[in-house]
Amino acid sequence: MNEQIENSGTWRKFLQFPIVRIVIGAISLIAAVGIAQMVVGFLTAADSPLMALLATGLVILVAFLAYVAFVRIMEKRAVTELSFVGALRETAIGIGVGTLLFGTTIGILWLLGYYDVVGVNKLAVVVPVLTTAVSAGVIEELLFRGIFFRIVEERWGTWLALGITSLFFGLIHLFNPNATLVAGIAIALEAGVLLGAAYIFTRRLWLAIGIHFAWNFVQGGIFGVAVSGNEAQGLLRSTLTGPDFLSGGQFGAEASIVAVVVCLAAGLILLKQASNRGQFVKPAAKNRPQAQTMTPPLPNE
Repeated sequence: MNEQIENSGTWRKFLQFPIVRIVIGAISLIAAVGIAQMVVGFLTAADSPLMALLATGLVILVAFLAYVAFVRIMEKRAVTELSFVGALRETAIGIGVGTLLFGTTIGILWLLGYYDVVGVNKLAVVVPVLTTAVSAGVIEELLFRGIFFRIVEERWGTWLALGITSLFFGLIHLFNPNATLVAGIAIALEAGVLLGAAYIFTRRLWLAIGIHFAWNFVQGGIFGVAVSGNEAQGLLRSTLTGPDFLSGGQFGAEASIVAVVVCLAAGLILLKQASNRGQFVKPAAKNRPQAQTMTPPLPNE
């Protein structure tokens, strides 16, 4: 009996080890999303914008449920990072921030003479970009900030978590079409830091989801610029030319030094504000229980 208890305790400790939890969480989320996409695939077979939006909504719902199930079962705690308190406001602010950041980026490129509008498309062309942007904004934030960043931070602290997850986020994008090492570095600096900072600042995922969604949708769905190397049709038919370090080349404006400076500056401002609010987590002591996800009150609440 004592041996069984000891084995049970050892097994529980193994399952709670950060890397093990990250792997289990990632596999659970990816598998759930993959199955959901297969099940609802028939909804998009007719090439109906309404069915495409419905299918995306169902996949997103499954992603949220899979994440909640992982936290409840593996970590046995409330899912505070998806608290409904302030969710709509933070998401809306995130959408505004993401729109402003890419609008600023493309505005600078336009002023420099590298971005040009040559026509306007019908509204229906934005649906594929919209569904992709929603899916990426939710699923990638649940995976990278909700699982990867949060669990690394619990054990090794905020700074190391930010560095590791930003680097990994950039590396993952090297598998995208037209990706280069410069593009991967740009994604790590502009998106990895900014989105990590958004989570640190609020201790919830909604702000990061809003920023991520808006950045992707505005660049592809509005300005017609390639999104992470993937060609996109937006409301505006456009051309993006000039030196790769300024225009981003075939990868799109995300690989532009302009985007890096704009987004990195925003990320550093968020990090400074988060530090002022005491949101940073120090590395856990070797024998100290892991830090819990913090849930500070929203401003003015």
